[in-house]
Amino acid sequence: MKYRFYFCLLTVEGGEKVMVFVKVRDAEHLEEALKRFKRDCEKNGILKEIKRRETYMPPSVKRKIKSQEAQRRARRTKRRRF
Repeated sequence: MKYRFYFCLLTVEGGEKVMVFVKVRDAEHLEEALKRFKRDCEKNGILKEIKRRETYMPPSVKRKIKSQEAQRRARRTKRRRF
């Protein structure tokens, strides 16, 4: 059987458009092409973006998480310097 499918996924990430195209080659199984597609999506951070958008996070919670991460980074750099 000859398959000639194109898989495509588009997302907007930080104002940036990311597209993943995977052409199914001749004599290639569809499962292998799907595996390549998933790997490309993983590399481009599309799955991470989808998971991030699954639930709504209020701005106050975003600020709190951002400050906690900054504090954690500051502690790590402080530990590494001494």
